[in-house]
Amino acid sequence: QVQLVESGGGLVQAGGSLRLSCAASGRTFSNYAMGWFRQVPGKEREFVAVLNWRTGSTYCADSLKDRFTISRDNAENTVYLQMNSLNPDDTAVYYCAATTRRTVVGGRQPWEYDYWGPGTQVTVSS
Repeated sequence: QVQLVESGGGLVQAGGSLRLSCAASGRTFSNYAMGWFRQVPGKEREFVAVLNWRTGSTYCADSLKDRFTISRDNAENTVYLQMNSLNPDDTAVYYCAATTRRTVVGGRQPWEYDYWGPGTQVTVSS
């Protein structure tokens, strides 16, 4: 089992930045990939970014890669999402996810993940 807890969400003005953290505990040595998704009410969960825990390679959604960056701290079993130049369209609940299985489509789909955090709210005011 892997437990995930997100933090760092909150209210920020448009143009501002936030850094989300996701602390993993439990059988973290089994992690294959960790990802970030976001969701607004009434919409499907949207892929944001993924990090291959074994190689360190990263991939961010094309529409976000100029503003968002995923990174990790191996020693702390923590993955981060740095979000810059935020705008109201970025308002959502942001979820951290982990999988111990090899990803099928690069970790870009929610069904590829076994474990999820409770989410953290990010609200961007105009």
